[in-house]
Amino acid sequence: MIEEYEGIIADIIFHNDENGYTVAVFETETMSFTAVGTLPFASIGKGYKIQGKFVENNRYGEQFAISGFEETMPSSREGIREFLASGVLKGVGKKTASAIVAAFGEETLEIIEKTPERLAEVPGIGAKTAAKIAEAFALNREFAQVTIELQKYGITAAQTIKLYNVYGADTVEVIKMDPYKLVDDVFGIGFRKADRIAEKIGIARDDESRIQAGIRFTLGWFAGEGNTYLPQTELCQYASELLDLPREMIENNVEIMAFLGDVHIDNMDGQRIVYLAAFYAAEQNVCKCLRQLNSAALKPIAGGIDSLIMRTEASTGILLSDQQKHAVSTSLDQGVSVITGGPGTGKTTIINTIINILEESGLVTAIAAPTGRAAKRITETSGHPASTIHRLLEYAFTEDGGWFGRNQENPLECDAVIVDEASMIDLMLMHHLVSAIRPGTRLIIVGDDDQLPSVGAGNVLRDIIDSEYIYCTKLTEIFRQARESMIVVNAHRINHGEYPDCNAKDKDFFLLRRKTEREMLETIKDLCIKRLPEYYGDIVPGGLEPVRDIQVLTPVRKGLLGCLNLNKELQEVLNPPLDEDGFPKREKQHGDRIFREGDKVMQIKNNYELRWKNHEDFTEGEGVFNGDIGTVQTIDTEYKEMTVIFDDVRYVTYNFNQLDELELAYAVTVHKSQGSEFPIIIMPVSWFPPILATRNLLYTGVTRGKQIVVLVGSEDKLKAMVDNNRISERYSGLDWRLRKFFEFD
Repeated sequence: MIEEYEGIIADIIFHNDENGYTVAVFETETMSFTAVGTLPFASIGKGYKIQGKFVENNRYGEQFAISGFEETMPSSREGIREFLASGVLKGVGKKTASAIVAAFGEETLEIIEKTPERLAEVPGIGAKTAAKIAEAFALNREFAQVTIELQKYGITAAQTIKLYNVYGADTVEVIKMDPYKLVDDVFGIGFRKADRIAEKIGIARDDESRIQAGIRFTLGWFAGEGNTYLPQTELCQYASELLDLPREMIENNVEIMAFLGDVHIDNMDGQRIVYLAAFYAAEQNVCKCLRQLNSAALKPIAGGIDSLIMRTEASTGILLSDQQKHAVSTSLDQGVSVITGGPGTGKTTIINTIINILEESGLVTAIAAPTGRAAKRITETSGHPASTIHRLLEYAFTEDGGWFGRNQENPLECDAVIVDEASMIDLMLMHHLVSAIRPGTRLIIVGDDDQLPSVGAGNVLRDIIDSEYIYCTKLTEIFRQARESMIVVNAHRINHGEYPDCNAKDKDFFLLRRKTEREMLETIKDLCIKRLPEYYGDIVPGGLEPVRDIQVLTPVRKGLLGCLNLNKELQEVLNPPLDEDGFPKREKQHGDRIFREGDKVMQIKNNYELRWKNHEDFTEGEGVFNGDIGTVQTIDTEYKEMTVIFDDVRYVTYNFNQLDELELAYAVTVHKSQGSEFPIIIMPVSWFPPILATRNLLYTGVTRGKQIVVLVGSEDKLKAMVDNNRISERYSGLDWRLRKFFEFD
């Protein structure tokens, strides 16, 4: 039988900010008991009406299991003071709460709600502070009402927090109108959750809105796996299984969605394929723009290219090989060109030569890369400023969404664009990039097409090369200095299907043979905290810092050697809970993770809205992207915020409810490491699923190491990875479309 009690929280035994789960001592006028359940933003002194029933816990005895709740406002002076000081209103502590209640007594909450300007009558509270307190109070009441409404639809408090952060006061109305909108808008809300909410609202299983949402979700899920389209037969099969409905219904709704413009149906060599409309438009636009750029007249170079190359060689003291000269020459001759090759093949020398020649000719060059770390590396190696592609295109976020300031109507004002690490560019980013380059501008695309493809949908670099529509220079020669590095030599051996040469004396590539995964784990920890810092302490200027300079890479997320477990183990030894003086570091538990000041963290989704401040040049901007690595600087439990510094200069503040966008990054998957280089990398080599334990992945991981690579594990498993040349194919139509242009031209 459901019972109801009204009272206050007298003490909190446990509270999880992420999902609102709380264990608290609850006091009514006549009794006190332990209550267990969801109470978001619970704090001592807050009042509730709670529904539920008493249950017997084998370990903790009798507890009241909360099934529903309604927040109530206190009426006594003491209750109001405790409520204000509970932390529910950001910036109001015990001292301020006492001063407010002393001034207004039992009328305090009414004054905050209806005439908040009167708060300025309290000594120490100005007009701005009064407005902030009133705003926080209004949001607290608003959230309480939203929570009550959403309980009717079986939406948990944890989900309510996420929804409210996106939709605010409109949360209930948005969900009633279209619960499937949550899948696209709210990180962590999947189709299954939205489908259960829709059922509670009363949306029928065969409703067209449900079927079409399922089709969009299926296409979106496969886009998240790298595909820009799906064959219609596969789409209908997967959507039918997801929705548990006949395939005929799916097929009919695909046709309806195509008529409405939500999807696009095409015919590729006799096979019907289906795109989300945005991906189809992007693919078409990339082809159109590449064609225009490739055929447009170019601003001339000031002099013969051969003589300019010789002049650059004389000024830099670096002689180019015939292959490098050819790459420079063709890149300057063509509207669009590709330069691809593995480590040690001289891509950086070619880029620098091209930049020098363009500058000498009075031509303006923009240099960019997909990530901040890659752009920073280009700046360091070339001496020329480089930026992320997003920053080059002046990406900004507004209340209406994100937009690129540089586009077809407002193109880049330069004569050449050089893009490095192009294997990481997905279709949508390429779409925005080429849209912002006016015909007559040289576009030079540089990358290693043997790396893993982009995290986002598409296979841009590989498709452009395979189409043979754009001129491509494939670099194959490894230069003498690079040949001295076993990292470079072994990367090429792996790429050619040959086994790496490990443990050569006085070299930089090692295999530490270990039999069991537990031995591998303990060896990795020992390498990080002792062996590598002791032996290679001077490998980095200023001294090696294990957290900053050593990166553990792994093929998988789960398991003993997956990044989730490795991060927990490495955090305890590299950033323990107590500092050198024995004082506890500030930390924040978020789900099953603990974030601690000094932790190495990674952003795991693109967030175009997050603002950052550059403490070096005092610029500001928006956008933190999937794969960005930073360090936790401060954790503020009073204001419920955590500050992370990226690229040593960009400071970003996260609210605690945004922490599901971050993961510890002492260990990351090889996929997430793309575009980055680290002084030292460590990589376990054990049994991993064959779809992941591939030559391609091993090659990508090894090439992330700049000075030292240490593999830990089984030589047999290492050889098996080299032998496994399985490449995960993606559905991408860019290659096919470019070939059509090639045939037409």
